[in-house]
Amino acid sequence: MLQQSQKSLRQQNLVCRFNVFSVSVCLCSALLFFTSPLAAQRIAVLTPEDSQQTQKYAVALTDSLSTKFKVLDRSLSEAAFRSVNLENPFNLTSKQAKEIAAVIGCDYFLLIRSGTLRRSSFAKPEYNESYATIFVVSGRTGRLVFWDLKTFEADSPAGSEKSLYGSGANFAVEIADKILSARAGETAENPGPAIDEVPVEGSPEARNFRPPLPYRRIKPEYTREAYLYDIRATVDILVDIDETGGVVRTEIVRWAGFGLDASVVNAVRKMNWRAAERNGRTLPMRVLLRYNFMKIEKDQTASPAKGSSVYFDGNYSCFVPIRIFYCFDSGAVLVLADNHPVHPQQTTLETGPVTPLG
Repeated sequence: MLQQSQKSLRQQNLVCRFNVFSVSVCLCSALLFFTSPLAAQRIAVLTPEDSQQTQKYAVALTDSLSTKFKVLDRSLSEAAFRSVNLENPFNLTSKQAKEIAAVIGCDYFLLIRSGTLRRSSFAKPEYNESYATIFVVSGRTGRLVFWDLKTFEADSPAGSEKSLYGSGANFAVEIADKILSARAGETAENPGPAIDEVPVEGSPEARNFRPPLPYRRIKPEYTREAYLYDIRATVDILVDIDETGGVVRTEIVRWAGFGLDASVVNAVRKMNWRAAERNGRTLPMRVLLRYNFMKIEKDQTASPAKGSSVYFDGNYSCFVPIRIFYCFDSGAVLVLADNHPVHPQQTTLETGPVTPLG
């Protein structure tokens, strides 16, 4: 009898130890999660366009992100976001983005837009495309950390939308990786040496001053993605130019996504600059450049101003079987068929290469 009692006590002790061990493992796992670099980040998911599809996609993405981040209450985040007066929530300046993050109380925020479009081409006479555009923005710097466009095609809207909603888990992993990289980059970022900005005209600093100027202006491309989704946006870029006229640093301070930011950076870095001067001596200088993008259709390009550059869709598809772009001034004609230009080279007007309005 005594032996049975001792055996029972040993079994109870083992069970207790196992339970304590299990609780400890759970607590440690929870502690590791909440102290990891990702889980410590406060994320706000925002839907400036309050469509049913956008809301449904945002819910699916939020559920997946909640396993990796501390996702803030969406209703409270949306209320705080809408308290900020914005002309275009998908074309923010860095300052506006930081203000939004401060009002919401988040480290990063996501801007989501979703929809379904009916498309057509020679390859596919008719199909449905469901898409989602996601902007991931840093609250610390106001920069666009990550932008992406996800598209799914099907014969019916229900089919393409089902594929879209099912993509949330995989996309959440991609977003997490981008935020982790951005956080590491922001922590290690070196602001660099202080550099003067172009003085205000008429100020004492502007006396005997000549600002930096490019020897040849290069206009950035209006990207395929921007064209397909009819994007109208402004991109502002700060450019640091050294005393030899070399571009040493660029920073986008008003972003647009759809590849337009990268297009601006590429164009600016290809330019050759005449350095700024004061009293005959060259000096480094920071300048702010602004580029305006818009889609130009045939009726808008019928009578362009002499000497101006006009955009014809010379490189990108437009999802109609055939479309013709032309300019009355120069007689330039471009025909698109099967979503591709008949002649893939960039069309040229008498005034120069055909580029977006800037």
